[in-house]
Amino acid sequence: MSTTMTMAKAINAGLRAALESHPNSLLMGEDIGSLGGVYRVTEGLKADFGADRVMDTPLAESGIIGTAIGLALRGYLPVCEIQFDGFVFPGFNQITTQLAKMHSRSEGALSAPVVIRIPYGGGIGSIEHHSESPEALFAHTAGLRIITPSNPQDAYWMIQQAVDCKDPVIVFEPKRRYWLKGDVDTTAPTSDPFSAHIVREGTDATIVAYGPLVPVALAAAAAAEEDGRSVEVVDLRSISPIDFDTVTESVRKTGRLIVTHEAPTFGGIGGEIAARVAERAFLSLEAPVLRVGGFHMPYPVAKVEEHYLPDIDRLLEALDRSFAY
Repeated sequence: MSTTMTMAKAINAGLRAALESHPNSLLMGEDIGSLGGVYRVTEGLKADFGADRVMDTPLAESGIIGTAIGLALRGYLPVCEIQFDGFVFPGFNQITTQLAKMHSRSEGALSAPVVIRIPYGGGIGSIEHHSESPEALFAHTAGLRIITPSNPQDAYWMIQQAVDCKDPVIVFEPKRRYWLKGDVDTTAPTSDPFSAHIVREGTDATIVAYGPLVPVALAAAAAAEEDGRSVEVVDLRSISPIDFDTVTESVRKTGRLIVTHEAPTFGGIGGEIAARVAERAFLSLEAPVLRVGGFHMPYPVAKVEEHYLPDIDRLLEALDRSFAY
């Protein structure tokens, strides 16, 4: 059964399905109950499942994550919402030194299947701490799975797959795509959430994107086609682990690679992808791997964020540079 819905509604429906199928699951976060969250992603769930399964928490991210770890060790499946990306850092210690290490530290005796939902990225006219992309900080920590949907179909299924996963999962939700509409098939699960998808086939160059920039990459590929260039677009979907096989296979076919993300290029996920592709497919490359991302600076004020965020023009310029080699 296919239904058209926004990404926010798709996540809401996915959370509802998870709560229905897992009696030991619960949601917790700031203002997620009666208000339904800042973006209304959890709207209506408290009314249907009760305050003991959709819980408003104090404004204390370290407390939210710490409590969730304890609940997970007692057999619950907690799903935490961090209100904005930049608010996660008070809970960074709990995530990276406790949650990520629990399974290894106990030599497999314990697991902490906590899901952490983080709205991330810019494009909403907001400021620092409300528009950041901190995914690389978490990807550097072993023991965490990190996924990010770019469309309502993936959003609906990936949140459920995260709850089903025995490992800790961080779901980075591209907040500026919450209102993106798309068809959602509620009867056919999407594939392994830790695999990449080729969302547009091409032969001349590959653009790898994830989360909020997948629509931008697709638009750039469509514009490049008018210049006679066939550009393949790979939706990474998973940031940890990364599906390097799909990326490498695409690059071996096209010979060129541009990686784009909203986070700063310095120390970003794009650098890891560039290094791995150079190791795996160096002889297939017709040009250096290029990265298009944010600048190495604090997120700017809203009036100039369009100059900070990668757009179609910056991707097309990178394609021009790649073909100039």
